[in-house]
Amino acid sequence: MEDKLKQFLDSAFKPYGNFPARKDVEQELLANLTEKYNDLKEQGKSDDKAYELTIESFGDVSEIMEHVAHDDQPRFQHEDDNRSLRKILKDSIMHPIRGNYQSRFLATSLQDADLADTQLSGADFSMSALMDANFTGADLRRAKFKAAALKGASFAGADLTESHFHSSDVQNVNFKDANLTGAVFRMCAFKGAKLAGATLDNTEFNQSDLGEAAFDGMTLTNTVFNASSLNKATFKGAVLENVSFHHSDVKKANFNGATMDRITYALLQGSKADLDNVTVK
Repeated sequence: MEDKLKQFLDSAFKPYGNFPARKDVEQELLANLTEKYNDLKEQGKSDDKAYELTIESFGDVSEIMEHVAHDDQPRFQHEDDNRSLRKILKDSIMHPIRGNYQSRFLATSLQDADLADTQLSGADFSMSALMDANFTGADLRRAKFKAAALKGASFAGADLTESHFHSSDVQNVNFKDANLTGAVFRMCAFKGAKLAGATLDNTEFNQSDLGEAAFDGMTLTNTVFNASSLNKATFKGAVLENVSFHHSDVKKANFNGATMDRITYALLQGSKADLDNVTVK
């Protein structure tokens, strides 16, 4: 379990780089987290539940960083400084501040940042500059990206379940093999975005530009395209199950070889989509 907690701390502090006091801070926090975990185990919690509650007890990293020496500051000059920091770190576990440390990313510049495989569930990246950032394999469940600049970012293999993208620039973004179950995109431009292999169950695309987007060979279940442009989008060989295209432009979308249920077929037919060579099941 110690290795797992170390990985969590490494993920939490990764955006701050190798600041001078990082080793001391992580060692102190590891001791506190381990103590918390052992207490929960003594209370009869399972390994997984004890770990989950331990992580949930973790405080706000930005609050910790306010008291930690940065690159232009000395390490720890006095024992009083050490005692003060230890108290802050202890309190961050026993009395977490605001509960979710990831809130620090609001309106942050993280262009080209490497956040691959990090645990960022519930993070708020609204109004942040995230161009070319690497979120490959990251846990981003319920994350928010309102008005975020994401051009060229990679979410390959990331878990974006129930995440929200509102007025976000997702041009050239890589969503390959990402889990977008229940994700909501509103007023987003997808030019050049890669969606191959992504899970799009219950995903919503509202008032978004999906021109030339490729959904070839994918299975879409309960996916919603509401008032969105699908000009020259391709669904070749795709399986569409209860997919909605309400008020969406589908006249020039390519459904060649697609398989769909009768309701989806009827909706597309009513929108004057070209449904030649489509299988209705």
